[in-house]
Amino acid sequence: MNIGLIIALVALLLVLILGYNIMLQYKLKAEATRRQESARYVALIDATEELISGASYLPYSKELMLCLHNRILDALINMQELDPKNKHLSQRIEAAKHQIEQLLDNYEGTEATSFKVPTSDKQAIIMLKLVKRLRDTVRTEHNKGKMDTQSYMIENARLETIQIRINIENVVKRAHESMSKGQPGTAAQLLKKGIDALSTKNDNYSIHAKDKLSEMLDQLQNSRQAKAEEKQQQANSERDDDINALFGEKKKW
Repeated sequence: MNIGLIIALVALLLVLILGYNIMLQYKLKAEATRRQESARYVALIDATEELISGASYLPYSKELMLCLHNRILDALINMQELDPKNKHLSQRIEAAKHQIEQLLDNYEGTEATSFKVPTSDKQAIIMLKLVKRLRDTVRTEHNKGKMDTQSYMIENARLETIQIRINIENVVKRAHESMSKGQPGTAAQLLKKGIDALSTKNDNYSIHAKDKLSEMLDQLQNSRQAKAEEKQQQANSERDDDINALFGEKKKW
């Protein structure tokens, strides 16, 4: 056999092997990328479903619920594009669309769930973290063009009010606890911090809350002043008694 032909066949074989390896590596890399993207969407869906579960103890508006459910739908559609043959994804997409239709037709709106005052500092922190995540989410969806500017501004302002309310209601609760423990100084500090936090707010809740805290602070300060005066009078009386006991009553001549 011609040596040149042998060399050509060997070279062709090497090229085919090299090409196959390149295609295999490309395929493996594409598959790894697909899995990473899919995992990212799964994490996004899980996180969004966790946010939706917060509606059990915070008032969610219709716009917020639609934003969250549309976020899940978009993630499912993107996952289906990565895996078109996945029938389970098709079923989940249809279920998500149906859920959105139900929200559009039946969700009662902002006050569907009443606000629940946090019963402890730990619960207040959990609620505040939830509100922060919700604000971050609606901002992200707005930046992606999934939420119009007016709806975003309204929803962000509403969530900010809820955030303020959680803080203030917790301040009121802690102030009452401090007063019941005989710690009026601590209670006064808490009330002053609450008033300072509301000083730049002009929504209805903040205005009424500031008046309430100011009234509580005035009552506390008046009570402390009355007790201080009573204590001073008692001290003066005890001092007079001590003087009388020391010098005795004056004799009449």
